Amino acid sequence: MIPFIKPGPENTSDTLDYALRTAAEKNIQSIVVASNSGQTAFMLLDKINDMNPESAIKIIVVTHVCEFKPGTLQELSDADRRKLESEGCSVITAAHALSAGERSFSSAFGGTSRLEVVAHTLRLFGQGTKVALEIGLMARDAGTIKPNAPVVAIGGSGWGADTAVILTPGTSSSLLKSQIHEIICKPGLYIGDE
Repeated sequence: MIPFIKPGPENTSDTLDYALRTAAEKNIQSIVVASNSGQTAFMLLDKINDMNPESAIKIIVVTHVCEFKPGTLQELSDADRRKLESEGCSVITAAHALSAGERSFSSAFGGTSRLEVVAHTLRLFGQGTKVALEIGLMARDAGTIKPNAPVVAIGGSGWGADTAVILTPGTSSSLLKSQIHEIICKPGLYIGDE
């Protein structure tokens, strides 16, 4: 595993390089990438084209749910969605697999849902690790990942990418059958300003 000094978008280029190199070395056919505005997905496409324009790697882009930002229907513009799809990407916008409706109940009535416990546990490894599993579940729910097929999943801590893992996702309803096989890169121990 390759640790970064701290989380954040400054790790995006290296994260994508490590993810692509690992997918090629391990003959993994699909990469799932979190990309809200499309910037990370477009950077990944550029890197694939620079590395091997004939690459058969399938790119699955997972966006934020609609209205994630108050007052914004969708952060990914329709034009960028069409452009990603024209480049052969699958673009998925769906309920967040590790919160969705359960967050509504905990927000309204207090307490914590089981899914929120799973999300917080994954965050012990970093926000990007939680995101990587979540987008894997969402992509599997959408039918863009075959059952029992390992993928490289790329997540981040807010913007950009700082984490890449190899995982075999279940569907949201079979979350506990998911397996994280390898952490390719992620932020290391970082004690920020207090």
